[in-house]
Amino acid sequence: MNMLFSTTSTLDGLRVVRYLGVIDGRAILGANIFRDFLASITDIIGGRSSAYEQKLDQARDIAMREMAEKAEQMGANGIIGIDLDYETITLGNGGGMLMVSTSGTAVLVEQEGGKVY
Repeated sequence: MNMLFSTTSTLDGLRVVRYLGVIDGRAILGANIFRDFLASITDIIGGRSSAYEQKLDQARDIAMREMAEKAEQMGANGIIGIDLDYETITLGNGGGMLMVSTSGTAVLVEQEGGKVY
């Protein structure tokens, strides 16, 4: 089944047949000390930290996949109103973790003419 994703409350050109409920997904990934050190140097001299960007992309993909699996189990073929939140969790030992949480509404949508997408 192809899952449709939207941060808006509608899917242009498609009609929501049934709202199946609020769903979520989350991913928490550790960031290692070496990467933290390199990222702090990047912060000092300027530029982007590709190591952290890759970790954030990985966490987002995991959270979205988890949410899509929950929606599919409910019989949904779309998720609307998606919200993505990114957080850092600082641990007492100076280490940190990256967290991405997602939420949205699982829906069943149909195309024009009444055919379920």
